[in-house]
Order: sequence, then C-alpha cells, then structure tokens
Amino acid sequence: MDYLQLIKEIRSGQFRKIYFLHGEEPFFIDEISNAIIEGALQEHERDFNQTIIYGKDADSPSLIAELNGYPMMAERRLVVLREAQEFDKKMEELAPYFNSPLESTIFVVCYKYKNYDSRKKLVKLAEKQGLVFKSEKIKEYSLGDWILKYVKTKGYGLSSKACSLLVEFLGNDLGRIVNEVEKLTIILEQGTTINEVHIEENIGISKDYNVFELTNALSARDVFKANRIVKYFEHNPKAAHIVVVIPQIFRLFSQLLRIHFLPNKSAEAVASGLKVHPFVAKELLHASKQFDPRKIASNIAILQEYDLKAKGVGNSSTSPAELMRELIFRMLH
Repeated sequence: MDYLQLIKEIRSGQFRKIYFLHGEEPFFIDEISNAIIEGALQEHERDFNQTIIYGKDADSPSLIAELNGYPMMAERRLVVLREAQEFDKKMEELAPYFNSPLESTIFVVCYKYKNYDSRKKLVKLAEKQGLVFKSEKIKEYSLGDWILKYVKTKGYGLSSKACSLLVEFLGNDLGRIVNEVEKLTIILEQGTTINEVHIEENIGISKDYNVFELTNALSARDVFKANRIVKYFEHNPKAAHIVVVIPQIFRLFSQLLRIHFLPNKSAEAVASGLKVHPFVAKELLHASKQFDPRKIASNIAILQEYDLKAKGVGNSSTSPAELMRELIFRMLH
C-alpha cells in the first residue's frame, strides 16, 4: 500500500491499532502521521485523548502506561511517538504492548531517516496487530514522475521543462518540492498547467540560465548558449556554483558513454537501460551523436580534474567562475 492509499483509508475513518512508520524518507512519515492526527479525534476530544511524545524524552514504562489508558468521552485514544529513532535502544521494550494492544488506542510510531531492522520481533508484532509502512526515498529516475503525479493530485498540470527544473534544483527533497508546489497552488488557479515561467517568477529558478539548460547546451555542442549561461553564473554566483554543476555534467557524460556501449540503441532500450523517462532517453540518444566515446572519456577525465581544482586541490588562486569557463571551453573543443 502506498502512502496515498493509506491516507485515503485513514480519511475514510478506517484506523489500525498500530502504525509503525519507518524509513529514510521523512516526508511520507509526516504525511501519514499528520493525517492520523487530523482524523482520529475531533477537536474537543484531543485535550484528554491525544498524547504526543518525542523519542528523546520517552521512557518505556510511561509510554506503555499512556498506551494502556482508556479514552475519556471519546471512542479512542491516540498516542504518537515522534522521532522514534531517538528511542531506538528501548523500542523492543514495547513488545509486550505490541503483543496485546488496546482496542481503543491508536499508536503511531514515527521512526525517521533510517530503516528499522525488519528482523526484530517488534516489526513482526506490528505487522500482525497493525500496519508497517517502510518509507523509501524516491529513486532519481522516478522523481519526475512522482512530481507530476503529486501536482496532478492537487488539480494542476506540469510542463516537462518545469518538472525538469524542479528535479534539477530541488533534488529528491520531497518536503521542499511540496512546499514550492504549495506556493504555486496558492497563486495559480486550479486546472493551470504549471510551466517554466511560473517556476521562474515564483520560485526563483531561472528558466533560461540554470544547470539543466547548461547540460542541454553541452549535449547539443552549442558553444554560444553554453558560454552565455556560464557568464550568467559568473555574475550570479548563487544561481549555480561549479561544485554543484560538475556532478550534473558528469551524470550527462556517464549516460552518453553507457549509450555508446548498449547493444540496442532504441529509445525504449535506452530508457530501460539507463532508467530514465522515454522523453529523456530520446534527448540523450541525440546527444550521444554529438560526442564519440573518445571525447566522452576525455570529458569525464576533465571533469574529475576540475572537481579537484574546485575543491582546492592543486588550485590556490583560480576563482570558481574562471574554473567554470575553462571547464566548459575544454569540454566543447
């Protein structure tokens, strides 16, 4: 069950006795726990029937006592253990409660930033008595599809370029992505297709001068466009530092090198082999025709050289802007 299905179940009034939420992605854990907090009790029931405890402040006897308490003038009680990773060494002490949880208590465990050991007894009991949700990071190649799906749930569309800008600049920080999308939903009418202009005007990511456009210029061996973007970066240092730019360009040329050695060079095979969207696969195929394997290997070596220089290795005086100019020149010639 994915997090949207689980939230739908919660909002329909179907509750489990135990929700054991754990994993590397905090966004899904927050969304699910917030939905439970919002729906489990009515406002006037919360004073006496809702308890939120933080892992670093918790002790097993007090927590179990809370869990075994009965509701007052309400159908149920809600106990939430937030930042449960801070309670890690004591988690197994809750096994007796997990073995026989109270019917009238909803217990939510929010164990963030890492996976709980699924071999432990507590997980087995949680699966038997309630629900275990493993919150995994979205894979980089799936991030664009996830953003498109999320935006659609809000009643909006999203252009492919706008989606690419969000991926390039915000990475897989789902909380930040959602916050930026929420800003746009306040400003734009529902049903609008969010495009790169909306992104530029309201989030502050330039639609023309960004790492995404620089990699596009390199892919097409467009010297003029690449130099224009590098000049923009020089005058706007906060737009993109060379330390951020190099990994993105390295990724591009690593993908191009892999394409040259794929036995099947159809768009479908490239999309499958590189785990990218079919649209991206077509663009990469076109770019692979601009660089032969020898030049790609040379560019990867150049990137490694400038990565060290950007971090101060063998470079004591050349500025980041000068390094970027040199880097792009050498890669395109």
